[in-house]
Parts: sequence; C-alpha cells; structure tokens
Amino acid sequence: MPVSRREIHMRKRYDTIVIGGGIIGTSIAYHLAKAEKKTAVFESGEVGKKATSAAAGMLGAHAECDKPGTFFEFARASQKAYQRLTGELKDISGIDIRRHDGGILKLAFSESDREHLMQMAALDSVEWLEADEVYKLEPHAGNRILGANFIRDDVHVEPAAVCRAFARGARMLGADIFEYTPVLSIESEAGAVRVITASGTAEAEHAVIASGVWSGAFFKQIGIDKRFYPVKGECLSVWNDGIPLTRTLYHDHCYIVPRHSGKLVVGATMKPGDWNEQPELGGIEELIGKAKAMLPEIESMKIDQCWAGLRPETGDGNPYIGRHPENDRILFAAGHFRNGILLAPATGEMMADMILGNPVKTEWIEAFKAERKEAVHR
Repeated sequence: MPVSRREIHMRKRYDTIVIGGGIIGTSIAYHLAKAEKKTAVFESGEVGKKATSAAAGMLGAHAECDKPGTFFEFARASQKAYQRLTGELKDISGIDIRRHDGGILKLAFSESDREHLMQMAALDSVEWLEADEVYKLEPHAGNRILGANFIRDDVHVEPAAVCRAFARGARMLGADIFEYTPVLSIESEAGAVRVITASGTAEAEHAVIASGVWSGAFFKQIGIDKRFYPVKGECLSVWNDGIPLTRTLYHDHCYIVPRHSGKLVVGATMKPGDWNEQPELGGIEELIGKAKAMLPEIESMKIDQCWAGLRPETGDGNPYIGRHPENDRILFAAGHFRNGILLAPATGEMMADMILGNPVKTEWIEAFKAERKEAVHR
C-alpha cells in the first residue's frame, strides 16, 4: 500500500514536537522553524479554533497590571515584539494580523475606580485624563465617567489572524502542522521523546506541551502535580454603523474593542470551573449591561454573534513556561489565563531560546517554572 505524505512525516524524527496548535503552540513552532529547527505541531482539532479564536486580541500589558514587576516586564517585552512581528509575519506568511492602533481608555466610574487607576502611575506610557479630555477623544463614551487612564501602547490584533500567520509562517519555514491529530501520550526514553498520536508515533529531541487548559492531562502523565482551571469567557460582537470609536473602552475586566471591519467586540465574562464552551443568556446580558455603561449607543446596534472560550488559569494566575524539573527534554508553555494573545510572542521566543541553549532572563525562568512557590490566586 502506498504510504501517504502524512504517514511519512509522522515517522520522521523532529528536533521539537509542539503539542497544541493555538496561538502559543504556533508561536513556538514559528520561532523554532525560524531558527531552522525541524518542528512539528500536533493539534487535536483545527489550528486556532479554541481559546485563541474566542479572544478579543488586546495587547493589554498595562491593562492587566497595576504595578511593575516580572510579569509586567515579560508582558511588555511581548507587546513590543508585536511591533516587529506585524511586518515580519506579513512578509513571510502573507497574512495581515490586523493590528489596530489607538490604545485603551481604562475608565473610572467612581472614586474607588480613580484611586485604583492612580496605582498604575508607576507604569510607563500611562496617562490620566480627566472626563472632559476623555470626551474629546471618544465623545460617545459613557456619561458618568470621572476620567480614564489612556494607555497608547495597549493596542489590539485579531487573534485568529495572528495564529494563522504563525502557523503558515512556520510551514513556510519548514515546520509540519498536523490538524485533527490528538496526542494520546508522551513517553520519554534515552535520547528522545516519543509522542503517540491517534495517527501514529513521532520522535523528537524535545517536546513542548502547549495545550491550554487541556494541558493538565499531559502534566499528570509527566509527573508534574499542577492543575489547570477553566475560566469560561463569553463575548459578543455587534455591527457599528455610525458611532466613531477608535480606542478600546475598558472597565471592570469588560471591554469594547473596535475592529477594522466595523464590528465592536464586547467581552468577557469570568466563570471559573465551567467547561461548557457555549455562551449563556445570563452572561450575555451581563456584558450588554456593562457595555451600555461604557458606550450607551451600543444599545441600538445589531448583534453579529455570541461565543465563548475557556481561559487556562493556574493556581497563582501566572503561566507555566519552562522545563520539566527532572527531564530537560520535556518543556511546557501553558496557563496563560487572560493573556495568551499578549504573551504569545515572548513565550515563543523564550521556549525557542531554552531549546536552542540561548540565554533567558533568570527572573523569567524563576517566575514561570512549574516548581515555583505559588501564592494562592484563585
């Protein structure tokens, strides 16, 4: 019987196998392929169709942080990497990641909001605006605001486009990407890691677990006692036919993100422990209420669609990015919670550097290693 091209690829040995084809996994594959490493990605469904496609795509290094620290520095490095990647990915893959400049207005509706936002003053590129200054920028913003932090660098991209660009770019650079190929188990033996999939077995020098909230099963297989918790996030989009909005509006973990297409994306709820990937009426009602406070005219806009995704939360809210503490052939990059899109470039670079033996900041290794001492976040 003739052997298909897929079967031939499944038999060959790779330098690295990445388990998971979301934006984290494809970023890792892209950065490794760019370094001329033979790389394969195994994705149980379609590339970028789970948490990646559910995200709004905000590069909110500042919006997600209140003060300086290791996480902010890592997020800021990743945010800045997008400046390079916007053109680079277009040149290599031909795909526009649809970067939308304009920044974020993090709104204050109360004195406690204002006090909380003032804590961000230590972060770079954050500017406090009084209410009249906000209305000059976005005249249709909610009429009860006291002001806002204007964060110019917290722009946004379209996550599905970024993931497709990473995946196609990786392919163009020589990587193999297998969709609808679930990984069943990981086995480590002398000199190699064996990855058993539903379509066959492949070997590699290294394997990277990057399966989002579904990484827990693989962590259990490789003997790492860490859990991942689903946090369901519901979103909706509406058609904006006439209200000028060039900046993202943000309040209380809810946002309105303007797309180049004319859509506004509204998100997202936070439902811990919910594995159901379908949106519910109560969650959508909650979003609509918050959105109307930020942009009253949204009430008359036509609904485009509603959806949901599962964020992967860890015990302390920070991702696990690093090596297996007892087996340096196995690595992991999972648990990015609300920040998978933002952190994808820095995570891809960090994973590639660790595999290639390049220097990695010690504080990043310590902050994201699996065996760290975790402060309770949940």
